Amino acid sequence: MNDTTLELTDLHAYYGKSHVLHGVSLQVGPGEIVALLGRNGSGRSTTAKAIMGLVACQGSIRWKNAEILGKKTYQIAHLGLGYVPENRDIFPKLTVQQNLLLGQKGGGRGSRWGFGDMYALFPRLRERQHLEAGMLSGGEQQMLTLCRTLMGDPDLVIIDEPTEGLAPKLVELVGQYLQTLKSKGISVLLIEQKLTIAMAISDRALVMGHGRIVFDGTPGGLRADAAIRKEWLEV
Repeated sequence: MNDTTLELTDLHAYYGKSHVLHGVSLQVGPGEIVALLGRNGSGRSTTAKAIMGLVACQGSIRWKNAEILGKKTYQIAHLGLGYVPENRDIFPKLTVQQNLLLGQKGGGRGSRWGFGDMYALFPRLRERQHLEAGMLSGGEQQMLTLCRTLMGDPDLVIIDEPTEGLAPKLVELVGQYLQTLKSKGISVLLIEQKLTIAMAISDRALVMGHGRIVFDGTPGGLRADAAIRKEWLEV
């Protein structure tokens, strides 16, 4: 297995006595964008939290040829896994620049990314770099969260619903951001409800239902499988 492959095998996750993930197995290869699709409550966000050590689980989570299940969240992050949660965890009283600075690990030495890269990706952040992050619009806060994660120089980024509530133009920007990651060899596990963006940029598509993977294939394969889409994706 390649050094930057993420592999989940027979993963079960629990919130108290509630059994949420039922034997999830999936793989994200180096430089691959994998979309994890499904309705709300299907277990997608729980899968992300399980990888990052945020929920109790059993099974196996291997990253860079080593078992990471049982490690603390900060240890997992330092191994090169980035996580962009759904709730845009910014520090509202700090400036845009300070938020980005907090994303750096080890002072940013040897990182693939610097402030200039972030501002080139999202020019709006350059204009607002000295503004308190709490003053940004929802879309700008989402850009900031994405960029702060990159400042930590991850090898794989797990992104939970990055386009939720964003205007179409910003959705397009997020798509470009994900393509930029791929061009730098960074893997992405993209949790998304918008089929359009997921199908346009993903190498593979996974569909979850009731805490299980019910489809694993190409976006083309999912487009052709009307039964899976009807049962597990369409509202």
